[in-house]
Amino acid sequence: MPSSAFNAADFKVFEVKGFQPRMSQIRSRVRPKLEAVGHSLGPAISRTTGSEIYAHVAKHARRTVNAPDDTWVALGPDPRGYKKHPHFKVAISRNCVRFLFEVGPEHADKRRWAAAWRKNAARLGPVLRRVKDLAWFKSEHDEEPAAPLADLTPDRFAELADELTRTRDGQLALGRAVASAEAARWTEAQYRAAALETFRALAPLYRLR
Repeated sequence: MPSSAFNAADFKVFEVKGFQPRMSQIRSRVRPKLEAVGHSLGPAISRTTGSEIYAHVAKHARRTVNAPDDTWVALGPDPRGYKKHPHFKVAISRNCVRFLFEVGPEHADKRRWAAAWRKNAARLGPVLRRVKDLAWFKSEHDEEPAAPLADLTPDRFAELADELTRTRDGQLALGRAVASAEAARWTEAQYRAAALETFRALAPLYRLR
């Protein structure tokens, strides 16, 4: 099994010009490490969530021209895919690694999930706002968060549910970003610890009904 620790050269893949050259580097350098990340984290996340977890590494199959600026492994409850369900994600881009919980545009019932968020916001907000470095990202692809959760008022925290339903492409992404300069020095054990610390903090969102 390849290492699941990213090094400085892995981050520089996203500087490669041209669709085919960058995709070639993603496939050869980055994707095997994402597969190793998924293999490493899956069992622990299954225990945390109390449900079977399957890892899905991004293939970017719909892309033919523009090279991706990030790539990832997503972990969710469906062996056929992750997009219709809440899921966890480890994403790598030029400047950071992100550990995220997401409810995406293709979620099977975004309105019901948003209602569950609002119903539980008063309970979840104080807990999540105390977790160091957790933040809200406007887009799953953003390297910089829109706001630390610690900075959100209780009302604004509850209103994050609106991010799901305001537009057809609405999504909600929460987690933490670690700068590439720091993450490139991490060991496999440090990656695993950072991912599990973040995902365990966000696990109550995965169980929202």
